[in-house]
Amino acid sequence: MSILAVQFVRGQESPSANFTYTEFRQQLAANNIHKVTVVDQRKVIGELRAPIVRGGQEMTGFETTLPGELAPDLEEKMLALGVVVEGKRDEAGWGTILLSALPWLLFIAFWIWIFRTMQSGGNRAFQFGRSKAKLISPDTPKVTFADVAGADEAKEELQEIIEFLKDPQRFARLGGRLPKGVLLVGPPGTGKTLLARAVAGEAGRPFFQMSGSDFVEMFVGVGASRVRDLFEQGKTHAPCIIFIDEIDAVGRHRGAGLGGGHDEREQTLNALLVEMDGFEPNEGVILIAATNRPDVLDPALLRPGRFDRQVVVDLPDVRGREAILRVHAKKLPLAEDVELGILARGTPGLSGADLANICNESALLAARRGGDRVTMDDFEHAKDKIMLGTERKSLVLTEKERRLTAYHEAGHAVVGLRVPGMDPLHKVTIVPRGRALGITASLPEEDRHSYTKEWLENQLIMLFGGRVAEEMIFGPERITTGAGNDIERATAMARRMVMRFGMSEKIGLMAVGEGDHEVFLGRELSQRRDVSEHTSQLVDQEVKAFLDQAHDRARELLEKNQDLLERIAQALLDRETLDRESIALIGAGKELPPLEPVQPESLGAPSATAKPPVRAPRESAPLRLPGMMGPKEEPGT
Repeated sequence: MSILAVQFVRGQESPSANFTYTEFRQQLAANNIHKVTVVDQRKVIGELRAPIVRGGQEMTGFETTLPGELAPDLEEKMLALGVVVEGKRDEAGWGTILLSALPWLLFIAFWIWIFRTMQSGGNRAFQFGRSKAKLISPDTPKVTFADVAGADEAKEELQEIIEFLKDPQRFARLGGRLPKGVLLVGPPGTGKTLLARAVAGEAGRPFFQMSGSDFVEMFVGVGASRVRDLFEQGKTHAPCIIFIDEIDAVGRHRGAGLGGGHDEREQTLNALLVEMDGFEPNEGVILIAATNRPDVLDPALLRPGRFDRQVVVDLPDVRGREAILRVHAKKLPLAEDVELGILARGTPGLSGADLANICNESALLAARRGGDRVTMDDFEHAKDKIMLGTERKSLVLTEKERRLTAYHEAGHAVVGLRVPGMDPLHKVTIVPRGRALGITASLPEEDRHSYTKEWLENQLIMLFGGRVAEEMIFGPERITTGAGNDIERATAMARRMVMRFGMSEKIGLMAVGEGDHEVFLGRELSQRRDVSEHTSQLVDQEVKAFLDQAHDRARELLEKNQDLLERIAQALLDRETLDRESIALIGAGKELPPLEPVQPESLGAPSATAKPPVRAPRESAPLRLPGMMGPKEEPGT
């Protein structure tokens, strides 16, 4: 750009013609020279009386070079013709010098800026090596522990750290030291990040926030550099708190993998290990990290001295759910019929994020119907939407498929009513929800933390209730793909009963296979197989025995209660959805109250322009075991 600028400036000067010495003498003989300037007796710069045309352009100036010094006769001739003659020495001005040197000066200045920028990043290209941690400003709206509910133990652990920061002498006088790290562990949605935000609001100390995925970039060495820069900032602001969310992104287990040993992530992890508890002291910097995958973290990261405390933030119990609902319900105008305690008892297994979503959905439903308050009915509809899926009233089923779905769900319901110890049925519906044509949902009356063999076997029976009902009513040749998900879940449950829970007499109290599968590609290359072919066959036989036994018991139960099966199926065909009270009435042999008139816009009846039915699986929804496979609602074929 500078070169172009110089050329532009020079191009703005008046054009001049380059004469040969012969042309110069010719113009002089023609008396067409007005003025000449002789530079160092060698170069002549002059002006013409009349312009000449060169290259289609008129020129009034000229330049030429003398073959020798200016001859006296030539000088006398120019004076005789009235030509103004001047002499000067060739001394370049500052302007000319600067214009000539400007491109090089700009080029040198550019490279000086490049080198200084690299040095400011710690000998790394630009600022890639700088930490992306955000320092929480005191002016930021604060989240306090009053906004956190359902995690009392975690709050107590973190509150102690805050008190340590505010009054370290209270603990140091007895020889206590500040914990270096706290790892928040728990399922997604339980409030780990919210707890960290509450610590930031309560601590009154500098609080740095960063995600685990912000360390590693496309450049080698950037991750380790950012770790060092992060802790340098922390030491500058000590005592302070550093929060790393989703630390499993950078703290995964090191070892055999197809990525090679010198991996950028491993280099970043090594830098993190050194900064947390290395050769140099790191007093006054507390690291709080959150993850929902503690099983994949490197053991060196979890040892005391790095993460001194591991705080489990688990799914809330019934009291915790009620407290969470009360926190989120503060913002909602509630109707008088809303009972959050009942809602908390009806939402087992839901996280704090799920409960917040229920409150939000209930407010949206109330606004959609034009109400000015959120009612209990809005909460119930929102709960069903979150737990069971959204109703798909636009999906039109043929009468044959409605009948198949009704008997399938009725089979699940009969098992739920007649098997002792089963969780109460919450809802049975043949209205398509999500990717399922029908759902049978049961909810426990209390939180369950361990599961008996009897309860698991009863769950297997309930899972096979739908398939057995299809076999009994329509025959074995007309069974459908609706039980595919039930069979998949039953198989997974039976396999865990045999391989992990020690509930098989033939296998005995032996854990078969690895409890958790490796999540890193290539790790299995360095492992040996620890299950023999004979044991694998025996496991398959025991799993099949559990499943066959559950299938036979389901058939026996439905054959004894075929009248109840017919009543529930007919009620589903008439009403499409049965709630807990309706199911209890049918189970007791009582008649259901007459149907209430339904508004036309809420009818799910088929229309003349409806699209052809789309087949999807039917699914029962008993309570899922922690860590067990959730329903994989694959479409039927």
